[in-house]
Amino acid sequence: MRVYNVTVHVEPGIEDAWLEYMLNRHIPDVINTGCFIQARISKLDSNQDQAGISFSIQYTAESKEKLMHYHQNFAPNLQAEHLKKFGQKCLAFRTEMEVIANFVLNSNHD
Repeated sequence: MRVYNVTVHVEPGIEDAWLEYMLNRHIPDVINTGCFIQARISKLDSNQDQAGISFSIQYTAESKEKLMHYHQNFAPNLQAEHLKKFGQKCLAFRTEMEVIANFVLNSNHD
C-alpha cells in the first residue's frame, strides 16, 4: 500500500470555496482515475491562525505502480485545473509513504 499525502495551505477568505471544490470536484476526480482505493481529507489543528488554514488529503493506492500511473497520466491535468481555479492562494506540499502495517481496534475484545 502507498499513501499519497497532499498538505495544502489555503489563504483566508477562500476556505469555504476551496473545501467545496475539493469535496465535490477534485477529490472525486482523483478517486475516479481508478488509481486509489480511498481518500481522506482532514483539517490541521496545529496550524490555525489569521494566515489561513491547512488541510491534508490522503489518497491510498494499492501499489507503487498505481501511484506512478496516477502521476504520469492524471496528476498534471488535475493539478493544473486546481492552479487555474485558485492560483497562488493555495500552496501544496506532497509526500508519498509506504504503508508498513495497519492496526484496527477489534470491537470484540471481551
